[in-house]
Amino acid sequence: MRKMAGHKRWVEGFQNLETELNDLIELGELTEDSPEDFADVRKSLDEFLATIDKFEVATYLSGEDDIRNAILTIHPGAGGTESQDWADMLFRMFNRWAEKQNFTANLIDYQAGDEAGLKSATITIRGEYAYGYLKSESGVHRLVRISPFDANSRRHTSFVSVHVSPEIDDNIEIEINEEDIRVDTYRASGAGGQHVNKTSSAVRLTHAPSGIVVQCQSERSQHKNRDSAMRVLRSRLYQQAREEQQKEMQKYEQSKKKIEWGSQIRSYIFHPYTKVKDHRTEAQTSDIQRVMDGDLELFINAFLTHGQAEH
Repeated sequence: MRKMAGHKRWVEGFQNLETELNDLIELGELTEDSPEDFADVRKSLDEFLATIDKFEVATYLSGEDDIRNAILTIHPGAGGTESQDWADMLFRMFNRWAEKQNFTANLIDYQAGDEAGLKSATITIRGEYAYGYLKSESGVHRLVRISPFDANSRRHTSFVSVHVSPEIDDNIEIEINEEDIRVDTYRASGAGGQHVNKTSSAVRLTHAPSGIVVQCQSERSQHKNRDSAMRVLRSRLYQQAREEQQKEMQKYEQSKKKIEWGSQIRSYIFHPYTKVKDHRTEAQTSDIQRVMDGDLELFINAFLTHGQAEH
């Protein structure tokens, strides 16, 4: 039924585009002797071409998990307050992106930094093909700027690791041995004293075999937090298994960078000039503020079309 629904969605999308094109052709023929009216047709045609481009990019989302929701985790690298502030900037960027796509962003965990920014954050972004689009963001994001936390106004370089995995359905079997999980509880905390509990409702799960650690404090109930943390853990394990399978098949290896410090996927430069550059696709722009406000289409589209070209 899911495959049928997917095929139906593509067929209907194509049929709608075909109908819209025919309408534009007819309208153009009717207004060819009226330049003022034809200007409106031209505007509609430009909008139609933009829709075509978006539809074409969407056809690259053919992976088994692309249609799923995405679980996105952000971790600052070494650098203390500077890296934690950069992590918070990325947190805002992804939330703004979700908002622009009319997706829903649900906060799973947010650990505030000591002075500014965040120590870690996990959000679930729900929307059609959320994972397919956001998988391009997995990796290390590098920032170069004059640090607002440096009294001498020196230039700093900071790194933040972003991990994106698909949110899996309950009907997908992921075998997890309860004996392999260490459960820690602690008091939840939040910026400005929000969501502070007097009881230990926050939950941290450590999966010994994989080394994966997930935590959740968004709910006031320890039971609900544990359920949310388990969903994240299952998704992370599923993603890990998929990545291992892909490595064995040696699939997509040429287009992937190893996620570690020093092998960043994208650089954001605020000083001495402004530029955002993706090192995998060479896509770049000088409008850095637009990117930080959640406009990631240039990089997402480049990633998807780049992968298509390689195959």
